[in-house]
Amino acid sequence: MEGMQGMSSFSNGFSSSSNLLEVRNLKKYFPLKGLFFTKGYVKAVDNVTFEIRKGETFGLVGESGCGKTTVGRTILRLIEPTDGQIIYDGRDITKFKKKDMDWFRRKAQIMFQDPYSSLNPRQTVFQIVMEPVNHHGIDVHDPEAFVIDLLEKVGLNEGHLYRYPHEFSGGQRQRIALARILSLKPEFVVLDEPTSALDVSVQANILNTLKDIQGELDLTYLFISHDLAIVKYMSHRLGVMYLGKLVEVGNSDGIFEEPLHPYTKALFSAIPIPDPEIEKRKEKLVVKGEPPSPINPPSGCRFHPRCPFAREICSQKEPELKKVGSDHEVACWLY
Repeated sequence: MEGMQGMSSFSNGFSSSSNLLEVRNLKKYFPLKGLFFTKGYVKAVDNVTFEIRKGETFGLVGESGCGKTTVGRTILRLIEPTDGQIIYDGRDITKFKKKDMDWFRRKAQIMFQDPYSSLNPRQTVFQIVMEPVNHHGIDVHDPEAFVIDLLEKVGLNEGHLYRYPHEFSGGQRQRIALARILSLKPEFVVLDEPTSALDVSVQANILNTLKDIQGELDLTYLFISHDLAIVKYMSHRLGVMYLGKLVEVGNSDGIFEEPLHPYTKALFSAIPIPDPEIEKRKEKLVVKGEPPSPINPPSGCRFHPRCPFAREICSQKEPELKKVGSDHEVACWLY
């Protein structure tokens, strides 16, 4: 990607950090309504467990429809979980009432995928950034100076203060959304494919801004994306999802150097290499067929109908995530 070449990914020295967020056996089932009764459920997220350490970026990857965005929105309780626990800083937010949720809303924020629909077109930048501050009743001595300081942090300036969203490019709109997020001084931010709607030439600038702000303000990120190059660049640790399940979790560099789950290997083998000679010699793992329906997922390992290494046990019993290294877990009967 332009602007990112020659730049290394984050170092992954988080072995002893405490957890800010722990997701335990999280489930989100969407009911399929019939005329008189529920016909079934879409199992968008099914028994997902992972943790995010303070100050790190945890990447969540997988093909479209795997449930990664639903995980992010359920963690923030923008949609309610069907089952499971979401432990934030030692407190189970699934049990929170309105007063507690007001506290959590200030601590945890989200940057949405589409910068064109996430901003109110009738508000100026000043109004957009101040809206959450006013909603939570936070006293700001000089609101205009406060907003200008936030805009400068994200790469905008005072001249943008009283302009409307339609006057900005996609990248500038994401910067406005980021300024709005920072107005509440959060600790945790879900980044839901924040650059996928932007031009490639703009993506690197936004990613670098997110990194700089994370280092400056000690933020913790959940970074959701299907772009593996971006995830490698941004993440300390990584989770790979397939059909509502986590199939591999671990140190980002370690997973990219030695992926273990057949689905992860297939994802990574699809990444093109700029050198055509190396690309030609690269060993590729091609999987067959299309992902099954989350309404009626396969028994056992959900990847087994497409897996070239499937055994008899794969169709009979579901594998659990198990450790195969100091910071590497995989759900596969091959290990």
